[in-house]
Amino acid sequence: MQTLTDKPTTLAELAGDKVVLLVNVASKCGLTPQYTGLVELQQTYGARGFSVVGAPCNQFMGQEPGTSEEIAEFCSTTYGVDFPLLEKLEVNGEGSHPLYRELTQVADAEGAAGDVQWNFEKFLIGRDGTVLARIRPRTEPTDESVTSAIEAAL
Repeated sequence: MQTLTDKPTTLAELAGDKVVLLVNVASKCGLTPQYTGLVELQQTYGARGFSVVGAPCNQFMGQEPGTSEEIAEFCSTTYGVDFPLLEKLEVNGEGSHPLYRELTQVADAEGAAGDVQWNFEKFLIGRDGTVLARIRPRTEPTDESVTSAIEAAL
């Protein structure tokens, strides 16, 4: 993978010994205000060994059309994003990133696996790399179901 600043990385390198909430993000989506909750999670749990990692994706109605620089500027100035962002990648289909090919095999709370439904789908990944939860897009990052899963993983 590459970071948004075009540096090679891996999820393990970004996570280190942290619990990670990996989220496919977009700047021009009705769910974009979820960045506020993601920043709040980072501020609340970051010191305890947690990190949000954002993965910009333009597969859903072209809602992440910007360049890496534009995405970084938007995230920083509009929401104060201080967690790692990856380069723009695909989460579904033939061109999907290998990480997402693995993640989409994991079922959500209702037992459904398969394609990412929309922007802001979340995967909670434990310190050992195990996917602990798959959280669908409409669930707010600060929802009790998300924060209790993070607390349990920490």
